[in-house]
Order: sequence, then C-alpha cells, then structure tokens
Amino acid sequence: MGMLTSLLVLSFLIFFHELGHFIAARYFGVHVEVFSIGFGKKVFSKIIGKTEYRLAMVPLGGFVQMKGQDDSDPTKVSSDKDSYNTKKPWQRIIILLAGPFANFLLAFLLYLVIANIGVTRLSPIIGTVSENSPAQEIGLTKNDKVIEINGEKVKTWDDLSAFIKQSDGPLLITIQRDKKVKTLMATPDIKELKSIFGESVKKRILGIAPIGQTIVLHFSAIESFVFAYDETLKATTMILTSLQKLIQGIIPAKDLGGVVSIVQVTAQASEAGIIALFALTALISVNLGVLNLLPIPALDGGHIMFNIYEMITKKAPSEKVLYRMTIVGWVFLLTLMAFTIFNDFYRIFGGN
Repeated sequence: MGMLTSLLVLSFLIFFHELGHFIAARYFGVHVEVFSIGFGKKVFSKIIGKTEYRLAMVPLGGFVQMKGQDDSDPTKVSSDKDSYNTKKPWQRIIILLAGPFANFLLAFLLYLVIANIGVTRLSPIIGTVSENSPAQEIGLTKNDKVIEINGEKVKTWDDLSAFIKQSDGPLLITIQRDKKVKTLMATPDIKELKSIFGESVKKRILGIAPIGQTIVLHFSAIESFVFAYDETLKATTMILTSLQKLIQGIIPAKDLGGVVSIVQVTAQASEAGIIALFALTALISVNLGVLNLLPIPALDGGHIMFNIYEMITKKAPSEKVLYRMTIVGWVFLLTLMAFTIFNDFYRIFGGN
C-alpha cells in the first residue's frame, strides 16, 4: 500500500507540474501535441481535441510536448502560428516558469490544508535541564511551561527555540509552575554545535529540552494563509541552502538520495498519517520546483536561460550550440539519476 501511495504521489506531482506548462502554453495559443505522465511505453492514450493524453510505463517523470519544441531533438522547429517557436521569448519564459510555479502553488495549497486540519507541534514544556546551564542557574525545572519570553507569547517549542536563537542579551522568561506564574531572568550561553548540515555553528542555548508533549494549533483563515506561505518559503530556503552546501562540499555526494529514497520516505509518511503525507508531498513539490529552475540544459531553467540570452542579444542560440548543450544536460541528468539510485541501493543493502 505504501509503494502504491508513493507512486500516486509522484504521478500527481508530475501531473501538476506539467499542467502548469499546459495551461500557460494554451493561454498563449501554443498547440500541445502530447501531455504525458511517465516515460517509455504507452499504457493508456486518448486524443481529446488535438492533444494526445498519455500514461506511460515508467511513472518517474512526464512531459508536455508542444508544437515546435522537442527535447529529444532541440533543432526541431515550426514556424506555424500555434508553435512554441513563434512566441516571443518572454511568453516562452512564462510557459517554462509555469511548471515550477505549479509545484510551489501545490505546496502552498497542501500547507493550507494542513493548517485547516490542525498543526501538531511540541508544547513549550521543559522535560530536562542540563547540568551547569543557564536554565539550571535560574531554577528552571521539569514540567515548567514557558508562556512568555521578553513579553512575547510562546505557543510552541519552536517559538521558544526561535526566541532564544534570535535574542541578544538577557531573556525575561515567564513560566507557569503548579498553576503559579513566575518571571525569571537568564542569559543564554553561546556554544559551538553541529547544524543539520554537519557544520560547526555558534548557537545561544539555555540548556533545556522538551518533555515531548504535543499540542494541535488551529488557525483563522488569514493565519492559515500566513502559515502556508511561511512553510513554503521555509521549504524553498532549506532546499536552496542544501544545494549550496552540496556545491561547497559540506554535504557529501554519498548522502544524495534518488527516486528510491523518495518512494521509501513517502511510503513511511503515508503510514504515519495524512498530515505527514501532505507535509512530505509539499516538500517534494517544492524540491521539484527548485530543481527544475536550475540553469541546466534540458530542464526548465536551461530553456529559460536560452530565452533570456535571446532577449538580451536579440537572436536565438545557434542550433548547433543548442543541440550540444541539451545533450550535455541530458547526460548530466541521467548520470546524476543513476548515481543517486546507486546511493539508494547501497544504503538499502547495508552500505555506510
């Protein structure tokens, strides 16, 4: 069941991405010849209007084939009025951007649904206090509930962590203990810790950990939109930062995961519940949006790069250069896919 859910999630994400391209292409009068979910041998095909809608054997991708635009042969052009080639560069850029935009929009909508179902967060109740820490020095103990820091309301442990991290100087901490409210003053220590990327970073800490209790947050309509926007932005920032760390060599290449990892994690999320599945689907959707915007020939970002070049120089790249760069892009992507799949199986079968 988990495997089936994973394949359905991947297919849905691909469908939404390609739907973005499709809608933008039709808006600008471009004829879409094929709308395909998956690659390889056709499993199902139906022509509606002048477009062939297709399901293919391998559900690990998809494409919208527009008239005059073919990644398998980038020199194939058409001068017809309803061709992709005859549209202005800025129109082609919008068509190309529409796919990644659809992924970001889908993530936003999923986070919006999560906000309306209810968001589970750790409560700001202290579980442990470290020895010789600022928290111990001011007398914080297990089961103390932090309700305010420097006059700002604290609803979740995330709020508490953020206030400590962003603070500059002493903290005025208001707690609830045995139905009584107390206010204490503490100055966080600055210690060198490991970030999620394995880097050594300096962080302000009080020396406390959560007790593990959770609360469910419910939002108003406006708060739901703010939550969905913030979560989409956080996911985008995290993926961009991860790419930066990968390029810098901080994240080792052996940690890269491919489609097998995505299927595994999605299956696990589906078993954890609908909110976990929606949250992971949103994250993967943002990931697809970001990766497709990378300036690699054969991806949307590469095509956008070619069109920006045409806008600046007032001439299209030569067919020879376009063809060679697209081939290089495909070789890079297929090599990367093979490498990540190798990493996946290496981890599954006991590799370190």
